[in-house]
Amino acid sequence: MLNLFRRKKPDPAATPESDRAKVDSPPSATIQPVDYPTLTPAARQTEVPTIARESAPAPAAALGKRGWRERLRGSGFARGISGLFSSNPKLDDALLDEIETALLTADVGVLACAALVGDLRKRMKAREFADAGALLNAFRADLITLLQPVALPLQIPQELRPFVILTVGVNGVGKTTTIGKLARRYKDEGRQVVLAAGDTFRAAAVAQLQAWGARNDVAVIAQGQNADAASVVFDALQAAQARGADVLIADTAGRLHTQQGLMAELGKIRRVLGKLDPAAPHEVLLVVDGTTGQNALSQLRQFQAAAGVTGLVVTKLDGTAKGGVVFALAREFGIPIRYAGIGEQPEDLRVFDPEAFVDALLPTREAFGAAG
Repeated sequence: MLNLFRRKKPDPAATPESDRAKVDSPPSATIQPVDYPTLTPAARQTEVPTIARESAPAPAAALGKRGWRERLRGSGFARGISGLFSSNPKLDDALLDEIETALLTADVGVLACAALVGDLRKRMKAREFADAGALLNAFRADLITLLQPVALPLQIPQELRPFVILTVGVNGVGKTTTIGKLARRYKDEGRQVVLAAGDTFRAAAVAQLQAWGARNDVAVIAQGQNADAASVVFDALQAAQARGADVLIADTAGRLHTQQGLMAELGKIRRVLGKLDPAAPHEVLLVVDGTTGQNALSQLRQFQAAAGVTGLVVTKLDGTAKGGVVFALAREFGIPIRYAGIGEQPEDLRVFDPEAFVDALLPTREAFGAAG
């Protein structure tokens, strides 16, 4: 019997709290319940709509980049669903059970899975589908409907200078690399960018960010290893203000969401930034590893409480990443997914596009044969 509540093991324990300086307690925060979009007939689409293009792509990424389907074809989600529809299957309850199993295996989550499959089952019994191809089209529309509310690209208003982005996340999710790619994107858009090397604990973290800064011709404000992270970010904001920079992106040390002392450090960074700009940080990006699975939900809850997360970056969706956690995050929290990482190159950090993402996971008309 399938274990619907299987969880992946959390990341290895980070450095003990005793190695850090004591910090203030974090501000309290409450996660508001999400109003999950109802899959009404008006919201459904029986025809496959035109795929929306990525909004405001970086100029350097416009040419020669691999598409979403090419990047995500190896994911567990794509392999599982494509396998089900590879031979124009019979339209019956067994097909829906197999879809449900594929979704759970891909870490879509129990709640999102129940909503998606429940809708298809109800409509199949009402004889809305002529064949499995019609069901696949409805499934595609429901997946896009689930993701549309969180497909909100990050907007950087001209009047907010510098626009302060604080990046947070557990160890090993790719925060520093994501910052480097964001710096490249914003620099190519003609913005002046400053980076803050707030990860003062991990060996070589400062050097890694400085390498990205040199590669993109972007200033990096740093202090020595084990320096106070809040002090580094404070100095960086002062420097960004003095230079008239458009964007300040602050790195922070990776920390497990269960380490309360280290999580409190994020609250301190927020308060220190507020001394120079009461509205800062203007965006708190939580970087989530797409291979993490359902543990990503626990991470988001804790980082939301400690730092007030306003946007997500889901990395490592290419290769063997399952990818289904994107739907679980959207279903349970409704926090905007700003970017998706689908490769190692700077141009592979894409503005999240729900239609392109879903179409990359589902079989094409040609692969499905008579479907659609």
